[in-house]
Amino acid sequence: MQRPWLLLLSLLVLSGCDNTPTGREQLALVPDTLMADFGRQAFVQMQQQLPASQNDNANSQVQCVAEYLISRIPARFPDSPLPDSWEIVVFADATPNAFALPGGKIGVNEGLLQVANNDAQLAAVIGHEIAHVLARHGNERLTQELGIKAVLFLIGLFSEGDADTENILQALGVGAWLGIALPFSRAHEEEADVMGLELMASAGFDPRQSTQLWRNMAAASGAQPLEFLSTHPNHESRIEMLGEKMDAALRLYQQSSPVSCNQ
Repeated sequence: MQRPWLLLLSLLVLSGCDNTPTGREQLALVPDTLMADFGRQAFVQMQQQLPASQNDNANSQVQCVAEYLISRIPARFPDSPLPDSWEIVVFADATPNAFALPGGKIGVNEGLLQVANNDAQLAAVIGHEIAHVLARHGNERLTQELGIKAVLFLIGLFSEGDADTENILQALGVGAWLGIALPFSRAHEEEADVMGLELMASAGFDPRQSTQLWRNMAAASGAQPLEFLSTHPNHESRIEMLGEKMDAALRLYQQSSPVSCNQ
């Protein structure tokens, strides 16, 4: 006789199978409301560990670029779960990095503005990070990392135990910020590149600047490990893939109204 929890597990797996905005099949079992809670908790933790930027120009530019991108999400990716509001924080950190979390949290380091030389290049990074959230990559990875049964424990179907904070931070893609190394998979990174390119172009940012952004990143980071040793695509592969998608992105850009965040 089949155990009741095995039947429940089978139903959850079937109901959790879905497609990302690019059409890729995905298994993401954690409720979006719970992922939003995890995102908010992780963001509070990061704000406790990293000082906020006092640079008015940096704050103004990041806020402006992010708001243009956010404004285009409902039209570009209408089926993606969205928060009621977004919080955008610039951190006083020289590392060129950014992230977005479920629950509408976006963080950008001051150091990114030394690599992203204009609004469009900044939009390429922020759009990429927002895409991770829209495609539910953190949910998918949390499902994979903890295992399906562990996820069921996590959401309270089997126990009332607390979630593993380290695994949650890893799954949300912010582990490296706190010394926990686990990058998004190569498939997630490539999907976020494609979605981010579409989002920035539809918001009025020149998508051609995305490839220049990654050339800047390559110059800033120096030598990289061989691609097959990393879950991230190397810079040249990333630039090549973006180039292949550029014609479609340019059509979106030509249909939009070019924007500028210059004060």
